[in-house]
Amino acid sequence: MPMNSLPTAILAHMVAINNVPPPPLRNIPGLKLTKTINYGQLNALCHIRGLQSSRHSSLNLTAHNTFIKQYPQIFLHEKKVFPKIFQEDEKRKCSGKTEEKKPQRDYSHNISVYVRQARGGPILHEEERVTLKFIQFLDILKKLPVHRTIHEQNIVWRMLKKIPLLSSQLSDEQLKILSRNVVSETWTKGSTVIGDDGLYIILKGLARPQVKVLRSLTDDEDSVISSISRESLVFDAQLKDSTMAEIYLPSPQLVLKKWNTFGSLEVTSETEVDKTLHSVVTEEDCEILKIPAKEFEKLKLEKVKRDNVQKLKLIRKCPFYENWPTLSIYELVSLSKWKIFPPGHVLVESGTVISFVGFINSGYCNIYRNVVGLVSLRLNKMKKVKKLVYMGKLREKQSFGEISILLQDPFTCTIITGGEVEMMIIEDKDILALDPVTKELMIQTAKPTFGHLTEEDVKNEYIQKVREREWKYFKKKTIKRILHSNGVLPGFGKWDHYWPSIPRNLKDTLVSY
Repeated sequence: MPMNSLPTAILAHMVAINNVPPPPLRNIPGLKLTKTINYGQLNALCHIRGLQSSRHSSLNLTAHNTFIKQYPQIFLHEKKVFPKIFQEDEKRKCSGKTEEKKPQRDYSHNISVYVRQARGGPILHEEERVTLKFIQFLDILKKLPVHRTIHEQNIVWRMLKKIPLLSSQLSDEQLKILSRNVVSETWTKGSTVIGDDGLYIILKGLARPQVKVLRSLTDDEDSVISSISRESLVFDAQLKDSTMAEIYLPSPQLVLKKWNTFGSLEVTSETEVDKTLHSVVTEEDCEILKIPAKEFEKLKLEKVKRDNVQKLKLIRKCPFYENWPTLSIYELVSLSKWKIFPPGHVLVESGTVISFVGFINSGYCNIYRNVVGLVSLRLNKMKKVKKLVYMGKLREKQSFGEISILLQDPFTCTIITGGEVEMMIIEDKDILALDPVTKELMIQTAKPTFGHLTEEDVKNEYIQKVREREWKYFKKKTIKRILHSNGVLPGFGKWDHYWPSIPRNLKDTLVSY
């Protein structure tokens, strides 16, 4: 058999056994390279030292054994590819502790997740987003208020709205104003924080409130006095007796955590500090948000000023007070307060004295007068009944009740709210406590509510209402009787059309006829 027709593997074996010098593989004519042979391993196998020796020595035997061991490596075996099984590998830490798998959340309705995926951004879970927002909130509070942007101020405002104690006491507008001036304070472990100048909110860490305890100074067996260090106590300087002292100790039961509060928004005087002392001892390094009581006091004063300006404008626009002096109007403003009445609320009944003076800011009130009318009964009998007749309305920027209180004159009409009404009221006791000049001025300028109406006007209005109601009843009854006599019942008639062709205006352009 010619040399060039031998397979490459057999050629290598003959070289190893018969000591035939290995020919260069590239120079062998007709040799076809196949993908199942590793030619690098074949060349290394052919050049093993000792295979070309003609003597039967130990070196030749060692080379032959090496050839037999490395001979299977010249063949390439195809790897079988099995179908892939999708499994989530559990990640383990180096310490060997397994991490708990977080439950997968369903974001099928959250378009922001898919937008973030399309843009290559990270996917954040709800807890992670809340944590990032809270960290951002802490970073903003560490800045001075003058260095914060409008966006950062809105973030602080939205976070303060989530605190139940603040949202229940303050409006959104007040919280928005307070959020522009609040700052956070960092307290190390073991510090004593006294909340006598504002409201404190724990944002990070733990603290224990202090409680007042009475201890005897002469009792040597008192373990509390002997074992507590000065750093964790606040001793009261006042001693009730020579042997008794007031000591503030951290409470072992109560623990203040995140979003818990202590202190007060009310400004306390120096004499009341000891009575209202509310202090805590930090168990960890804490971040505490402080809302100064003085800032809240300024906020209340500004709100009072705005309310007074609004009340002054309302009284000025009422017809009875257009020419009043400003000092007299300010006297009424100081006695007034806002109140909202629901729809259908009876403010005052006819024949009674009203208990307040009202200035309508928004909404309207209906005015009714009592009248005695006749009602027909069976067997041609009549009965007298008191009825309310609608006579008009009290609209915005109108007042009522001045004459009724000052002169103790009962109302001649009934006032009922037509919708939700916001008005400024002054109680009767405050009106009667005014100085004589202001009361006399009010009597001269004010007039009784709908006092121009006479009994004749009310009767004519009542007769007109009754005639309108009787005419509507007669018209409805007559039309129904005529239609019934001709066999036409309202709501049950049908029209049948027998058209040879459908009119053009009734044709549907999308349907082929």
